[in-house]
Amino acid sequence: MVSTTVALGVTVVTLAAFAALGVWYTREQDSSADDFLTARDSVGEGRMTATLVASVMGVWILLSAPEAGAGFGIAAVVGYAIGEAVPMLAYSRLGPRVRELLPKGHSLTEYAHARYGSAMYGFVVLVSALYMFVFVAAELTGIASALSLVAGVPQWQTAMLVGGFVLLYTSYGGLRATIVTDTVQAVLVLPILAVVVGGVVFSLGGPGAVYAGVVETNPALVDPGFLPGLQFGLGLAFAILGAELVNQTWWQRIYAGRDSDTVARGFRNATLLNSMLVFVAALLGVVAVGHANVVTDTTSAAYNADVAFFVLVESVFGEWLLLGVVLLALLLVVSSVDSLFSALASLVTADLPRLLADPDDRTLRLGARALTAVVAVAAIYVSLRARSVLRLFFFADLLGAAVAFPLVYGLYSRRLTGSGALFSSVVGLAIGLAYFPDLRGVTTALPIVGDLLPVADPLYLTSFAGAFLVSTGLALLAARLSSGAFDFDSLAETGGVPVTDGGTERDD
Repeated sequence: MVSTTVALGVTVVTLAAFAALGVWYTREQDSSADDFLTARDSVGEGRMTATLVASVMGVWILLSAPEAGAGFGIAAVVGYAIGEAVPMLAYSRLGPRVRELLPKGHSLTEYAHARYGSAMYGFVVLVSALYMFVFVAAELTGIASALSLVAGVPQWQTAMLVGGFVLLYTSYGGLRATIVTDTVQAVLVLPILAVVVGGVVFSLGGPGAVYAGVVETNPALVDPGFLPGLQFGLGLAFAILGAELVNQTWWQRIYAGRDSDTVARGFRNATLLNSMLVFVAALLGVVAVGHANVVTDTTSAAYNADVAFFVLVESVFGEWLLLGVVLLALLLVVSSVDSLFSALASLVTADLPRLLADPDDRTLRLGARALTAVVAVAAIYVSLRARSVLRLFFFADLLGAAVAFPLVYGLYSRRLTGSGALFSSVVGLAIGLAYFPDLRGVTTALPIVGDLLPVADPLYLTSFAGAFLVSTGLALLAARLSSGAFDFDSLAETGGVPVTDGGTERDD
């Protein structure tokens, strides 16, 4: 085990270095709210790819991805990889479309209001903000659990340090600070992860010995036809696709790209890289079952599949290599949490003009920073009580799965109305919740409704696929039955009336 003092020292130095980089790089940036939110038209293909990869590469790839692999095997590994690839590929087409229709926009909620009206807008704000909040909580849960396991660092100390330092530079420099730190993190993380994975395989005797160990322990995990694994993997693909389509992190980067071609190429590059990274990370969970003391039974007090990667590394490596893994985990958590903080700030700054009468730039920035700080504190609180990072993500993913298709379909269909999109999303969410196992105690306690609920699906496929497919089918039906014809040209002025020093907002 790494000493607590050394681990805390590495944590503070790493976090302070990135905070200093973010503040220094943005010290003379454009002071407008628009630049704070979007870093509009400033990022080339290389940095676009780096920030898309780094923003995905949260510490969850060392926690929830291996947890899925440890519990459900190679089929879940493939499902996770596909789930991360498909949204990036979708954004390579959606990104240029968003820039074409809303050239002055800032956020997905801004689009939702302009395209669908207030009711759907409110629902999307709730889903997107809650999704990102749960994402932050899951990331803090992950890094706190990891440092507690390998170095005995109290979880509250890790969560406070990470949340505090990241909040410092994101609230100062906005998206530009996030992108520059993402670039450095991507450059550092990729080789460190490659060394760690290579070291694990080599230390265990090579690929043949690794495979033999898994087969001896649980052969179902390497069986691509293992039915529970297939069901779980397919459910993950639906879940991640839906969640990423309502993630403001990606909508910000659509506007940060130098032009539409840059955005499309960046997302295509990320499609390949992100799927490969997640595949390798999830596969390590399978390896951990065969070569470390990993317990996959969630009812057991000894359950540790959520830290399967760290259990594996601790059993294979010595203290100093384990310290390198701690550094890797820190880089990963910072790369995703800073993106989420920036995204939350952008939601607030873009939407406050709907609530306040002609707010100035200072009011908008203070509002964004205040809400982000509140979210950070709340996320730290939740992270200290959560048991499984994967379960936290599942709830967030369910929200996205229900609203994703109705939201983005409005970029292509003129006939889908706000009421049709909202109805489709709400019904999809209701279906997903009816089969969702993690909230079973809450949903079954509801008067009347609880007695009518179907049996929950412990593998999540019915829940995630039901939410996504039902909302998709209803949105298509609603558009077909509608006689409306939305004018896409009206979206061009979304964000078009100045409300800050350089920022923009639509005048409704």
